[in-house]
Amino acid sequence: MAFGTICISTSGIFVKLAHVAGPVAGLYRTGIALLLMAIPFALHARRVTWSRRAGIAGLIGGVFFACELAFWNTSLQYTSVANAVLFGNTAPIWVSLGAIFLFKERLRGPFWIGLLLAFLGAALIGAVDAARSTTLGFGNLLALIAAVFYAGYLLFTQRARVRLDALSYFWLAALGSVLTLLAVTTLLRQPLAVPAGSLPPLLGLAILTHIGGWMSLNYALGHLPASLVAPTLLGQPVLAALLAIPILHESLSAVQIGGGLIVMAGILLVHRAQG
Repeated sequence: MAFGTICISTSGIFVKLAHVAGPVAGLYRTGIALLLMAIPFALHARRVTWSRRAGIAGLIGGVFFACELAFWNTSLQYTSVANAVLFGNTAPIWVSLGAIFLFKERLRGPFWIGLLLAFLGAALIGAVDAARSTTLGFGNLLALIAAVFYAGYLLFTQRARVRLDALSYFWLAALGSVLTLLAVTTLLRQPLAVPAGSLPPLLGLAILTHIGGWMSLNYALGHLPASLVAPTLLGQPVLAALLAIPILHESLSAVQIGGGLIVMAGILLVHRAQG
């Protein structure tokens, strides 16, 4: 989980550096990953068997993920990395509620305390930037919508991974994402050609963020409950804020540092409650 969280934390940095439309960035991210993993998947698929229902489950997971990417990547055009990651990571709230009502997961009191601490800490990280942002409302709304799709992806993946191994699910979900984002970019008439300078960050987005990060996440969701994985990913605002200092020249205040410590304390409490 730690490696996956670090890789996923680079997402906002790469999207900002790419300077392309949100759905287009998502399409390049999933499309490049799909191509790079095609041969490993083909070799792997010869040794495993899964049902048609399992294959459809993987594709549906990709639809959830594509919607999350489209909204979240677009939010970065209107707000900062810290804010986008912050509001995007309200997903644990929706995951926990979904786990209770859909999967009948029973969450003990310490879990909710840890979740509250983690979310409050994440809120502190974006507080200073939020106060200065003139486009906060729209950008944060898009990130919140993305969080709902993100939660749906986490919950769906937890169940789908029972039928599919990590590599098979990763590739099928990437295929579902590519098909969905192709439809979105076509409907919005967004050009798919990008400047040469956008290619390096888009490659980083595909290789480090998507393959490195989401392969790790898919593996974790096959062995851990979604209500545990999602709060752990709240470490993203801390790491994203730290990365944004040297790369995007965003500042990090004492309040944001304190918020990061609270996030880590909440994550630790969540782990202990689940253990």
